Amino acid sequence: MPEFDDVAIEAGRLLFARQCDFVLGVAHLKQLPLDGASEVAFAGRSNVAKSSLINALTGRRMLARTSNTPGRTRQLNFFDLGGRLTVVDMPGYGYAKAPKGEISQWNRLIRDYLRGRVELRCLCLLIDARHGIKPSDEELMEMLDEAAVSYQIVLTKADKVKAGALTALCEAVETAMKTRAAARPEILATSAQKGTGIPELRAFLATLAEPEPLV
Repeated sequence: MPEFDDVAIEAGRLLFARQCDFVLGVAHLKQLPLDGASEVAFAGRSNVAKSSLINALTGRRMLARTSNTPGRTRQLNFFDLGGRLTVVDMPGYGYAKAPKGEISQWNRLIRDYLRGRVELRCLCLLIDARHGIKPSDEELMEMLDEAAVSYQIVLTKADKVKAGALTALCEAVETAMKTRAAARPEILATSAQKGTGIPELRAFLATLAEPEPLV
């Protein structure tokens, strides 16, 4: 877990204290908004607690819809954070029970967005701390490495894993990321339920936001 000083933590808190509004849902690339703020996308396997993490970051329980049913998010959902950062909630991947046509469409949308979006500053790749990196996660990493899209590994549900096992997982993932061209070297461990790692993730995301406008 990287360390952030009090100034960085406060910058993250202030950023995510801003009004955060749903902008639109995108099912096709031609619907993407133009000339927006810097974007940070959140991706991960279905049921990795992606929407719950976005809600925890923004302090809004129902901003991103959560569900116990994998594959609930079926489009790119854009949220505006005070004009300084756009948060993109991406469809979950790896859910084999969805119709094959939908899976193909979701995967194509994800691939095309990641390869061609100039506004995208970083992708937060969410990994369930109970299960570690899966083949479908590695497939996305390969795509990100090839497209030179920077990505940050964020472990979710860290409260569900014993401290020793979590430390071992963080070390193993850090070692694996050293061979990845576009991966950031540090690992962030979070729990949307307990609030673990949320201030640190906010601090990191604040470094990617548009600068404060001059008054």
